Amino acid sequence: MPNILSPAQRAAYDADGYVIVRNFFDSEEATLLKQAMERDPAISSHFYNRGDREGAVTKMALWNHPGDSVYGMAARCERMVDTMEDLLGGEVYHYHSKLTAKEPFEGGAWEWHQDYGYWYHNGCLFPLMASAMIALDRSTRENGCLQVLKGSHHLGRIEHGLLEGDQVGADLSRVEEAQKQLETVYAEMEPGDVLLFHCNTLHRSDQNRSAMRRWTMICCFNAARNDPYREHHHPRYTPLEKVPDSAIKAAGLKFAAEVDEAAFMVEAVAPSDLPQEGSIEEHG
Repeated sequence: MPNILSPAQRAAYDADGYVIVRNFFDSEEATLLKQAMERDPAISSHFYNRGDREGAVTKMALWNHPGDSVYGMAARCERMVDTMEDLLGGEVYHYHSKLTAKEPFEGGAWEWHQDYGYWYHNGCLFPLMASAMIALDRSTRENGCLQVLKGSHHLGRIEHGLLEGDQVGADLSRVEEAQKQLETVYAEMEPGDVLLFHCNTLHRSDQNRSAMRRWTMICCFNAARNDPYREHHHPRYTPLEKVPDSAIKAAGLKFAAEVDEAAFMVEAVAPSDLPQEGSIEEHG
């Protein structure tokens, strides 16, 4: 099973819970993805806001199935799927993808959380899940890049609850103790770079107080053998049809087809067994 990661990168992912792959997508591919996010009516018509505790917001759009758009090709291409299958130890499927858009001077912060802090409640028994954050713009400390707590995936799942604002976050007392022992890393990236991270890796981000926009696309994957035992707003196992890496450029600036628009979500709500019920859709 091919894997785009070098042995050193693969070992870093296992040890640290994340790895940044520079130029995962080349400049032409990154430009196509960025332009699709900016111009596709299916994206703009499905934006919703996630507020932080100070009232600043991050715009988001989320879709459950990749479809045949250029950004669907990015989630389905061999280099992405084969790498995820190596990281998760077998066949994977597309759990969902999302655009997180922090606008200049007003993009909101995200509190410390684990993705499995949410996905556990969706009926996924095992943390056999991972995400790929694709930088569409330069992502820096100034415009609110993702921060990861190095090695925090080894902590296992931490309890999460509803916070002030629209977010769900990890138990702060445990996070504060973890911060005393683990390094906080700022995942600064250029367009086309990809951050691969484990579903139990703690991560957060600051508000965007700069004049630079910070848009990222995040593709999330679940192991096929980890099919959720309950129905929820993200899909159960759905076979994923891989495409050649060349399919991204071949697609050109292809938007979501009308049939694909059904995969877009309006806004997610928390499972009833979360400690406090409310809106939960992620990410940093």
